[in-house]
Amino acid sequence: MSNPRNHGAVVGRLASDPKVFENKDGSKKILFTIFADRNYTNPQNQRDSDAVPVEAFVRAQTQGLGPYSNIHKGDLVAVGYTLRMDRYVKNGEQVFDLKVVSEDITFLEPRSMTQARLHERVQNAEALNQAIKQEQAVPVAAAAPVVAHASAVRDEQLPFG
Repeated sequence: MSNPRNHGAVVGRLASDPKVFENKDGSKKILFTIFADRNYTNPQNQRDSDAVPVEAFVRAQTQGLGPYSNIHKGDLVAVGYTLRMDRYVKNGEQVFDLKVVSEDITFLEPRSMTQARLHERVQNAEALNQAIKQEQAVPVAAAAPVVAHASAVRDEQLPFG
């Protein structure tokens, strides 16, 4: 932690699997979103959550994605972060973009639980693929082409001249 005034933590579940982008120098940028619950409930006595977009960077020397290779949709994690303000000019206007940059990640569930959830997702996807294959394999009865008769069209009043 280089600056204790610009450091925080967010706890929540991953909204989807992380997206990985490889840079020219071999380093990787990882984007993921965490849904973090709010500290209070709404009038319906439900707890709302906020989607927090997070960026992480992995050095080129690191094998694979480091700790980020083991995170998947639905995993409960704690992310230590710093805030970074990116400034750039777009279409002649200066843009200020606040980024949440991950410095570390802690897994808050046992690996067996996360692996079971991942296995269930894979099984559901395979079942969906099988259903689609079976649907496509059913032969469709060839319908006789409908022939329009010129006399039927001539007798109707068409709305366009």
